[in-house]
Amino acid sequence: MAAVLGGPRSDPPAGARFFCTAGRGLEPFLTREVRARLAATQVEYISGKVFFTTCSDLNMLKKLKSAERLFLLIKKQLPLNVSSGSKGKIFNEMQRLINDDPESWLKAISIWKNLELDAKKEKLSQKDANPLKRKMGENDVIVAKKLKTEQMQEICENKECQLEKQIEEETLEQGHRITKREEFLEDLQNDAVGTRTHSDLTFRVSCRCSGAIAKTFTAQEVGRVFGIALMKQFGWKADLRNPNLEVFIHLSDIYSVVGIPLFRVPLASRAYIKTAGLRSTTAWAMASLAEIKAGAFVLDPMCGLGTILLEAAKEWPDVYYVGADVSDSQLLGACDNLKAAGLKDKIELIKASVIELPLPSESVDTIISDIPFGKKFKLGEDIKSILQEMESSPQSAHPVGGLHVQLLLPGGTIY
Repeated sequence: MAAVLGGPRSDPPAGARFFCTAGRGLEPFLTREVRARLAATQVEYISGKVFFTTCSDLNMLKKLKSAERLFLLIKKQLPLNVSSGSKGKIFNEMQRLINDDPESWLKAISIWKNLELDAKKEKLSQKDANPLKRKMGENDVIVAKKLKTEQMQEICENKECQLEKQIEEETLEQGHRITKREEFLEDLQNDAVGTRTHSDLTFRVSCRCSGAIAKTFTAQEVGRVFGIALMKQFGWKADLRNPNLEVFIHLSDIYSVVGIPLFRVPLASRAYIKTAGLRSTTAWAMASLAEIKAGAFVLDPMCGLGTILLEAAKEWPDVYYVGADVSDSQLLGACDNLKAAGLKDKIELIKASVIELPLPSESVDTIISDIPFGKKFKLGEDIKSILQEMESSPQSAHPVGGLHVQLLLPGGTIY
């Protein structure tokens, strides 16, 4: 492993080594993004994966938009040789990924725990910085006490009595907050102690096999071999339902990769998208090609559920966005997505045909569109003729020389 643990923090001077999975064709987008967003170094990619080194914390890593999933890298090496030898020999070679260098595993676990610890500290500091939000989150017991105190204050005619009750109320609330904070800090201290001892970890192994090794072994067989090796080497306990740690292994004809998933939910599963349409990573990649600038007018003339506009508005907020579609159901879905994302004031939706847009001539700076080419949604006419009519029409909203990003083919070709 390239990372060297340099103290109690998660970002040692040399940085930690990570990798992300990416959709087909999105590796170059993700490569550029990790360099720009994370100041990443030692960036390289192979089909479906981008490897990089960064000192960024979990909050920054979570902001990646073109990645599917994020992993802390433990090992990346040449593929296993399965062309010769018995199954037993190949199993021994698999176990060597663990047994030959246990120190790299322990370093990775320490970095992983420190990343989680820093995330908890950040969460605590955010609560401290927002006392109103914290106060709104008090439990039902405190709320009940507050209501009872307020009722007593209304009955009490003596101002001194009111003042005493008010002080009592504030003391109760403050004491409760301090107790909660102490409990949280105690948990953090326990977590910090836990970074030094790893034998109490529970884990599960998830495997992916492709190429020659997939023809020889099932993912379950490979997972069992790695699981037994981890239990013997580190004393960890297997827990398939709710483990502390998940170990991801991908064995292929090109490489053997081992890592730790840093989030249970993929980065590509956006919390702000209620109904998914176009893949969020693809939508973001298209928007990134559009070179959107503040104050621009950006149009999606076939917006569907509005995924492209949502991704663009989240990343480049100071822009005027308009989405058009002829389908009522798609526009309703897009409207729900805008509400869920809190972007109703950033994006305007209109019902209109792509060749009859109610917009002034040459008023749009950039057009980004996912052309309906599938079985569920597709244009009734030839795509090329419609696009030509869009561009050549005297009433076209798109100016001469403006930028137009289109997703045209089922394979995901972007033009």
